[in-house]
Formats: sequence, C-alpha cells, structure tokens
Amino acid sequence: MKPLDLDEVRDFLRKFAADRDWEQYHTPKNLAMAIAAEAGELLEVFQWLTPEESSVLTDEQRRAVADEMADVLQYLVRLADVIGIEVTDELWRKLRENKKRFPAG
Repeated sequence: MKPLDLDEVRDFLRKFAADRDWEQYHTPKNLAMAIAAEAGELLEVFQWLTPEESSVLTDEQRRAVADEMADVLQYLVRLADVIGIEVTDELWRKLRENKKRFPAG
C-alpha cells in the first residue's frame, strides 16, 4: 500500500465532483454537515459495544468502520479544498501545537 497523498486525494475528489456537476452541492455548510453525518455513522458501529468489544471487532464491523472513516476523510479533504485550507499543513501545525500544550512526562 502506498503512503497517503492528500493532494492526490484532493485532486481526485475535485475531478469526481466536477464530472458529476456536484460542485453546486459542495458548499462548506453541506460538506461540514456531511462530515458530521458520516462521523455519526462511525459512532453507530460502536454504539452498543462494550469497551472490550470495541477493541476486538468482527470483520464486518472492521469493514463498516473503515468505510465510515474513509467517508469522513474524503469529505474533510473536499471541505479543505473548497475553502482553501491546506489540510496537511494545518494538521502538522496542530500536532506541533499539541506537542507544546501536552508535553510528555
């Protein structure tokens, strides 16, 4: 499996939306709502599991989690593109900030 290239994903999603004339629906509000909806679907997989059960998922549960994680990620990448945020840069900025806010030890 090759490393994740968010620029490649962004470009794919941009073309995917354009080819289907979906840009009209990909407003920041709609994309943010889609992220929340997909995150809710991710939560649904875990909703009635015990903490122990959530750590040992069935193949079907793992597939459902993977699907919902992919949905959240693609909407997040699309939202960043639509509003002009370099999500990779912002992720690294936030990770550095968290490292300062929460020092080890």
